[in-house]
Amino acid sequence: MIDSSISRLVLMLAPLVVGSLIASRATAAEELVWFGTYTRGTESQGIYVARFDTQTGKLSEPTLAGEVANPSFLARHPSRPLLYCVSEIADLEGKPSGGITALAIDLPSGTLAKINEQPSLGGGPCQVSVDPSGRCVVAANYGGGSTVCLGIRGDGGLEPSVEGVPGGFIQHEGSSINAQRQEGPHAHCARTTPDGKFVLVPDLGIDLVLVHALDAENATLEPKAAGIVPPGSGPRHIAFRADGSRAYVINELALTVTGFNFDPEEGTLEPFQTVSTIPDDVTDREGFSTAEVVMHPSGRFLYGSNRGHHSISMFSVNDGNGELTLLGVEPIRGKTPRNFNVTPDGRWLLAAGQDSNTVTVFAIDTETGRLTFTGQTVNVPKPVCICFNK
Repeated sequence: MIDSSISRLVLMLAPLVVGSLIASRATAAEELVWFGTYTRGTESQGIYVARFDTQTGKLSEPTLAGEVANPSFLARHPSRPLLYCVSEIADLEGKPSGGITALAIDLPSGTLAKINEQPSLGGGPCQVSVDPSGRCVVAANYGGGSTVCLGIRGDGGLEPSVEGVPGGFIQHEGSSINAQRQEGPHAHCARTTPDGKFVLVPDLGIDLVLVHALDAENATLEPKAAGIVPPGSGPRHIAFRADGSRAYVINELALTVTGFNFDPEEGTLEPFQTVSTIPDDVTDREGFSTAEVVMHPSGRFLYGSNRGHHSISMFSVNDGNGELTLLGVEPIRGKTPRNFNVTPDGRWLLAAGQDSNTVTVFAIDTETGRLTFTGQTVNVPKPVCICFNK
């Protein structure tokens, strides 16, 4: 009689237990994702947050996570619940500088609380990243044409840039052949190499990818070398192979990607290929420009965004020599893909449509690298950066 009662109880509870396990798995599959935006002259109030289900591809409706002025680019700390963003402005407290803000993440809500802000020491900071050890951030000042490095305090806040030589600030010099866009330096991205020894900075204004040696412990930079792209290319953003042996730079003005072999000991770059992001049969390219470049976690595929064409370029990567082959382009179902990102598991791509106020979701075929639109679209005011809770 007792055994029979226990059996009935087990049968009654089984659906509840299974349901609980399913709910637990669903929660575990959810990934926080933040959206950086432009706030000036728009409805945006700052950084927005949503939840992305990595099993189903479902993206929740975004909500405001934290108020920041023009938080156009975001970077997640590699190990602590911290987010960093630039304020892409030309004037901070009456000085010709943008700002870099440290924010504490409330998990699991994803809301943000400001810790502090430091000047970027140059106008229009447009990109920021955190070194692999989590000891400093580096940022590119587009308007100022410079690179800045800031140390991270124990509470996650930012230290002022170190003065002196070597210090935490490097002013770029020079120009190139496009009189309108390349009259002077315009640093567009600052990313540390996977081993954290160097910072590579594509500068649109001088057609160079500058290499700075990084001392993360002391938050200082030292000029080391430079990689050259064809004149008038306008290098913008950079992506690395996981082992750091190759780097791929997307060129805003020329609508191309240049591949470099990188010497992780010497810090030198040697170009081996430049390929178009747009198919040859697209002859009218008026108003087109590229923006973001992202390496797939497998290292087998590379993606780049095309503004004006409103598409994502898909490339296969030759594992032997690193050369790219254009697989095709996929429309983002929105306008002006300033930025996009691939989920850490490599199964999904989210694309921000700056001028359509949308974020769209694509499934990635992990065998071919091709994208398929899932039908998922959410509204975000002026989205210009997508950052996962990696």
